[in-house]
Amino acid sequence: MNPLPAEQLRIVLVDDHTLFRKGLAELLEREGAVKVSAITGNPAEVAGLLRTYSPDVLLLDLNIGSTDGIQVMQELRADAFMLPVLLLTVSEAEEDMARALRNGANGYLLKSMEPDELVDAIIRAARGETVVAPAMTAKLVRMLDGKNNSATSLLESLTQREREILKHLAKGESNKAIARELDISYDTVKLHVRHILAKLNLSSRVEAAVFAVENKLSPGFEAQRKN
Repeated sequence: MNPLPAEQLRIVLVDDHTLFRKGLAELLEREGAVKVSAITGNPAEVAGLLRTYSPDVLLLDLNIGSTDGIQVMQELRADAFMLPVLLLTVSEAEEDMARALRNGANGYLLKSMEPDELVDAIIRAARGETVVAPAMTAKLVRMLDGKNNSATSLLESLTQREREILKHLAKGESNKAIARELDISYDTVKLHVRHILAKLNLSSRVEAAVFAVENKLSPGFEAQRKN
């Protein structure tokens, strides 16, 4: 994918701690790669801010007071807001990350990350990648290994076209981009993605992308397919 011009990258930041959100907004803008279009601590204001500013990425606190950030994200999705959503949290619990990714988050970031790491994650998410905090990578691998101990047999159930599309999902490409590259229709790609998720026992394309990176793209699997 072509790099996203930094001057076009806008975010909305949602966190219920006033000092934290204001401080983080200043730090992110000081890095020079993102523009913080708006900040709020009120989940009820988020939809309006997204309509007003049309940001590229939403940076959303996992726990906003008594409100669950995942629920906020699901409500936004139901209201047709399909921009990348990165959940920001202090929680390093594996189950919190699993719940976030399984419910469609594009990333799971920690408030302990350095500003330049956050900016890099935001830019990657805007390009269509799935991102997690470096401290959570090993837990993500364990989570996937624990969920599926028969990755090879599940991957063997995919057709050649499905394996090809899975590779593109691993790159974070959209259905439209995959359709263009493979010269097939958008609806055909959507159908294949549904079949892939069903066969791999996954619930989102985010999980499929992570699954592909951790399992399918290994040389051993490709060699096995040729034997």
